[in-house]
Amino acid sequence: MPNDIAVDTPMATEKSRNQQGSSGLVLLSWAHFLNDGSANYLPGVLPAILISLHEPVAWAGVLMTALLIGQTLQPFTGIMSDRFGGKSIFILGLLGSAVGGGLLAFTHSLWLLILFLLMIGVGNSMFHPQALTLARNASKAGRQGTGMSFFLVGGELGRGLFPFLTSWIVVSIGLHNLWLTAVPALISVPFLFRKSPSLPPKTADRPKIHWRSHARGMAYLISFTSLRSVMMYGVVTFIPLLWHERGGSLLAGASIITTTLVVGIVGNMAGGHVADRFGRKMPLILSSIVTALLIPVMTMASGFWLWVVAGLVGIILFSSLPITLLIGQDMFPENRALGSGIALGLANGIGALLMLAVTPLVSHFGLTSTLDVIAVLGAVATVIAIVMPKSMMEAS
Repeated sequence: MPNDIAVDTPMATEKSRNQQGSSGLVLLSWAHFLNDGSANYLPGVLPAILISLHEPVAWAGVLMTALLIGQTLQPFTGIMSDRFGGKSIFILGLLGSAVGGGLLAFTHSLWLLILFLLMIGVGNSMFHPQALTLARNASKAGRQGTGMSFFLVGGELGRGLFPFLTSWIVVSIGLHNLWLTAVPALISVPFLFRKSPSLPPKTADRPKIHWRSHARGMAYLISFTSLRSVMMYGVVTFIPLLWHERGGSLLAGASIITTTLVVGIVGNMAGGHVADRFGRKMPLILSSIVTALLIPVMTMASGFWLWVVAGLVGIILFSSLPITLLIGQDMFPENRALGSGIALGLANGIGALLMLAVTPLVSHFGLTSTLDVIAVLGAVATVIAIVMPKSMMEAS
């Protein structure tokens, strides 16, 4: 046989598939970095925005709810993602998040701000279900927890770094230059359309969704993940405001968020790896109870120790994120994007409503007491993790 004729052996085909999967994960993680950075930088600049609009701290929870409530659309966008396949939905979602984040530069009224925050939330809702399913598909067999963690790292880096970067923009060149945050995504979108992986559309003969058989598992999963969302958004919203209330600078307050979310990458990677090797239940229990214990410590810490506790909260809290996403996808094998949307988006939306419910406590009892109440909700999440059925803990 001539030497210049290539032969595709099974080993070569598998190697090529793994290389494509690895490069696909890198692209998806980059897109996740841009999306979650744009969609979650608000807490880093929230004190400055409230001051510029002459609004009290009590509005913080309302604005965070406006930002997050759009994520309740994720089950719907998950169904659409699986039905139509492709990659357009997650890329358009990235555009919505990035452009909405850039438009915060031109906010001159509270209601216009809320409109832009809702736009970001809808874009975020479009991005995640399809991107999460693509990330799972690009992961190697038997290492889906690790692959999911790698994808999530991009989002955690974005959520962690953008609050600090945007606070630096505000302090250095003003709120009106926040439009700069949209530039990297606008540059990346054409490349993502060409190079990112794609989902096959759902065929007519694929199994239908059996909602009734999933109801019990959904109740456990949504309850746990919604309470985790309250802990996460409570920390990133109220801790910087507490810091500012005690006389701290905007940049330092944003750096607390950055520490929590960037160091939390360690937990993100560890959570998926531990779940692959030792099972899913114990990491969920430890994540919720240790976070609940650390939140009151965080309100009392100061100086160097505040950043240490912030990092620990990030590690422990985010260790459960890849696990719950895999549980949601395994619960809906007939529509994994829907499972992702329920485990992440719907839970975040419900968590946003719970944030709205606890916000009045800020006016009546102060930021510290409000965070103590959020810690109690973390203890409730621990009980839910303990009683979750064994069937939810098994990988499919």
